[in-house]
Amino acid sequence: MSRPKKHSLTLRGHRTSVSLEDEFWQAFREIAAAEDRAINDLAAEIDADRGIDTGLASAIRLFVLRRLRAR
Repeated sequence: MSRPKKHSLTLRGHRTSVSLEDEFWQAFREIAAAEDRAINDLAAEIDADRGIDTGLASAIRLFVLRRLRAR
């Protein structure tokens, strides 16, 4: 697995950076494309649904894991 890489996202008009491993970025992009959604929109939905004690990067990793397990 690769080291986390920081990418910028725009969530509801605000820029933020998220660090994920390349494998998670790739899977996240594939899920967004399969759902015909922009990655920023999907990230904003994950951000809105995550708990206060869960970081955005962790929430995205868990989202990706759940989607891949559901296949």
